[in-house]
Amino acid sequence: MKPNITPTNYERRLGANDFIVSKTDTTGRITYANRIFMDICGYPEDKLLNVQHNIIRHPDMPRGVFKFMWDTLKAGDEFFGFAKNMCADGGFYWVFANITPDFDQFGVIKGYYSVRRKPPQSAIDILVPVYKQMLTIEKGCTANEGPKKSLEYLVDVVSQTGATDYNSLVLSLYKPTGK
Repeated sequence: MKPNITPTNYERRLGANDFIVSKTDTTGRITYANRIFMDICGYPEDKLLNVQHNIIRHPDMPRGVFKFMWDTLKAGDEFFGFAKNMCADGGFYWVFANITPDFDQFGVIKGYYSVRRKPPQSAIDILVPVYKQMLTIEKGCTANEGPKKSLEYLVDVVSQTGATDYNSLVLSLYKPTGK
């Protein structure tokens, strides 16, 4: 169950060489979390394992992004994206995420593997207004319709940039820090 935490304006930042690593089952329950993940989000291992990964979902993140993520992963494809996550104390941190399906020997998805790193501020600056508009769209819709409508808006934004899809837009915005 997701805890009821009040968001704060306290931002934590990953170091340039930090990598958050986690694994989940096919339903999104965490089966592995590395030490950096536990340290930045503020949850000990026993509060993360076998818990839905959305325990760290920040309310500033539109559901449409997660709809796209799950649609992409369930199709067996790799997902790239930027996410604002919430810490156990209400603080937040941004990540550049790469999530890949984990297949068994028969080609069936058995879970997901995620590596997250420090995102460039320039990408966050571009995506924050897009995410805010997506949230506005979602608030004006039913719970079932909101993610679909906000995802339609995101697809429109992506097409206006000339990118072929969200993943390609995200990859064009990711420029490793420290270079």
